[in-house]
Amino acid sequence: MKTIKHFVDGQKFSGSSKRVGMVFNPATGEQSSNVNLANSEDLNEAVDSAKKAYEPWSNTTPIQRARVIFKFKELIEKNSEELTKIIVSEHGKVYEDAKGSLIRGLEIVEFACGIPQMLKGEFTENVGTNVDSWSIRQPLGICAGITPFNFPAMVPMWMFPIAIACGNTFILKPSEKDPSCSIKLAELFSDAGLPNGVLNVINGDKEVVDAIIKHKDISAVSFVGSTPVAKYIYENCAKNEKRVQALGGAKNHCVVMPDCDLDQTVNGLMGAAYGSAGERCMAQSVAVAVGGIGDKLVSKLTKKVESLKVGSGMDKKSEMGPLITKEHLKKVKGYVDLGVKEGAKLLVDGRNLKLQGYENGYFIGGCLFDNVKKNMRIYKEEIFGPVLSIIRAQNFDEALQLVNDHEFGNGVSIFTRDGDTARTFSNKVKIGMVGINIPIPVPVAFHSFGGWKRSMFGDQHMHGPEGVRFYTKLKTTTSRWPSGQRSDPEFVMPTMK
Repeated sequence: MKTIKHFVDGQKFSGSSKRVGMVFNPATGEQSSNVNLANSEDLNEAVDSAKKAYEPWSNTTPIQRARVIFKFKELIEKNSEELTKIIVSEHGKVYEDAKGSLIRGLEIVEFACGIPQMLKGEFTENVGTNVDSWSIRQPLGICAGITPFNFPAMVPMWMFPIAIACGNTFILKPSEKDPSCSIKLAELFSDAGLPNGVLNVINGDKEVVDAIIKHKDISAVSFVGSTPVAKYIYENCAKNEKRVQALGGAKNHCVVMPDCDLDQTVNGLMGAAYGSAGERCMAQSVAVAVGGIGDKLVSKLTKKVESLKVGSGMDKKSEMGPLITKEHLKKVKGYVDLGVKEGAKLLVDGRNLKLQGYENGYFIGGCLFDNVKKNMRIYKEEIFGPVLSIIRAQNFDEALQLVNDHEFGNGVSIFTRDGDTARTFSNKVKIGMVGINIPIPVPVAFHSFGGWKRSMFGDQHMHGPEGVRFYTKLKTTTSRWPSGQRSDPEFVMPTMK
C-alpha cells in the first residue's frame, strides 16, 4: 500500500509520527493509499524550514518572485491532466468539474504573477511643510493554510500563491481525505524554482491543526471548512495573536422570480445544486420560488433530477460522482430521512441508487424536496450533498427577508428579467457574494471571495486584492529632512502645518 508523505524543505518527508490515515477511491470504496498524519514535532520541522527560507525569500524582489510563479503556472498547465485525474481519484467529482476547479485555482496563480503591481505603495509629497509620507506593504512571515476535501487544488491555490508572492513562506495542511494533489502542486512549485522551505505541506488531522494554532512562529492562518471549525480556528488563533481568515459553511439560496427565464434557471440550479455532488460551499441548496412560479419550477426540476446521470468521475457521460466518504454518505442520507420525517415532500429520492460495478462506491442520486419550511433542519443546516430544497414565498419582499434571516451569508442568486428587482436585491441582500442570473457567483481572481454572517470569520476575504492585504502588513513612514539649521525642540503633539 502506497503511503503519502509530507513535503518539507523541498522533499518528501515521513516525519516522526507513527499515525497514518486511509485514503479511499470514493467511486469503488476501496482504499488507495495511506497518509502520514503529522504531530507537533513534524510541524516544527516544517516551521524551521519555513523560518530559514523566509528572510532570503522576503528579500527577493517582487519581479523575481513573479518569474518563479510564471514558471509554476506553466507547469500546472503542462501537468493539468495528471492533476485532474488525481482530484477525481481521491475526491470523486467528475473529470470536467475537477478540471474546471483546477483552472479556477490556476487563475489565482495568474493573478499572483502580477504581484509587483499589487505591492506598489502610496506616496504623498508635502503632507506638511517639507514633510513627505509613504505607505508600503511588507510580508508577515510564516503563514499557514488549512483546506477542505472538496477542492484539493482550487482552495489551496486561493492561499499559497498570493502569500508566497507577497514574500511570505507557507505551510499547507490539506485535507487528509485527498492530500495527493497538494503534494503534487508543491513538487511542481519546487520544479519551477521555488527555494526549499518556502512552501511546505504537512498532512494531518486535528492534532496538527491545534499545533498550527498554537505555534508562536506562525503569523497568520487561512481556513476553509465548516462553520463550527471556522469559529474554533478564529477564536483560538485570536487568542494566540494570529491574523486569521476562516471561511465557514453556507446555505446558498436561489431566488426564482415569476418573470425569470425558466429554462435558464432550471439548468443553472441543476449545475449549482448537483455539481460536485453538492459538496461545494457555493452549492445552491435552496430554491425560493416566488409567487406563481413554484409549480412550473417543480415540474421542470423533477424531470431533470430524475434523469441526472450519476457515475464514476472518469466516465465522460457522468454528470455527478460519488460523495467523499462512507461516513459522509450516511450523513447525507440521514438528512434526507430527516426531511421526510419533518414533513417536507420528497419529489425525487436518490437514497437507493445502485451502480453496476460500483456497488461499494459512495453514491447517492439527486434528491429534491418541495414544501420545505424555514423551521426545518434540512433548511437551516448545511447538508453538503446533492439535496435541493424548494421553499415557497408569496412575493419578493418575503423572499428577500427569508434570505436575510438565515444565519449563513455565503452566496445567493436571483433569476429575473427585471433590472429594478435585480438591483434592489443585490443592494438589500445581506450576503457576501451575489449572482444575477448567475447560479454560482464565485468571484474571479482579481476580485475577492468571502461570505457574511456565520459564513466568514475575520475581516478580509480570500484571494484577489483582499488576499494581498491579508498576507501583508502596512507600514507608513513620515519624513522630514533637516534644512541645515537647528530648530528648537518641540514638546507638543506634532501637527501638519
